Amino acid sequence: MSTLDVAAGAIRRDETVEIVMLLAFAGGYIDAYTWIIHGVMANAQTANVIFLWVYAMAGDWMQALHFVPPIVAFTVGIVIAAWLRRVAGDRAGALSILVEIVFLITVGILHNRLPDLAGTLGISLVAAMQAAMFVKVEGSVCSTVMITGNMRQSVETIFAVVYGGAPLGTLRKSVIFFALCAVFGCGAAAGAFVTKVFPDLALGIPVVALLIVLLRCEATPREVIR
Repeated sequence: MSTLDVAAGAIRRDETVEIVMLLAFAGGYIDAYTWIIHGVMANAQTANVIFLWVYAMAGDWMQALHFVPPIVAFTVGIVIAAWLRRVAGDRAGALSILVEIVFLITVGILHNRLPDLAGTLGISLVAAMQAAMFVKVEGSVCSTVMITGNMRQSVETIFAVVYGGAPLGTLRKSVIFFALCAVFGCGAAAGAFVTKVFPDLALGIPVVALLIVLLRCEATPREVIR
């Protein structure tokens, strides 16, 4: 089955468009927050690796090492997510969202006391859990923490319809992937604005988005019939 095919008849509750859009908004928001407050990316480890080696090659090792903790924390978050999937099964997604909410509330409350390192580690860890847990929308592979793959799939599906003779219904996937990119960008814009204006309260908005996701995951049957 290709990534553009949806399993016949049902969609997992954690793959619905509503939930994935809320997670994409939170993903963009949190990345903007950590860049402004901590000078690193919570989700985009590609950027952290690039900055690490740019500064390292310039001989600025102190600045280069600034990008190591989020990379390590992201790695640990992926391991925790894999462990949760093994021990919690279908509940793993909801549990990971709960952990993310608790970490964000903690960092938000301790914003003025928490060292940059601790804040970065906590946010990158839970960002990795989200990246590992929520990887599909309506059966198609996607990302809620970056837009590169979503943009590629949006363009590919349009190309398939125009030049490859794919069914017109395929355009729905393109619209969803394009919307994911747009919502992620809106989240980043909102995160940048609120973090600049209300830094002590900034993490409240992604917490609200994640609470809605948690409630929807708990209220919706495991499989949503189309």
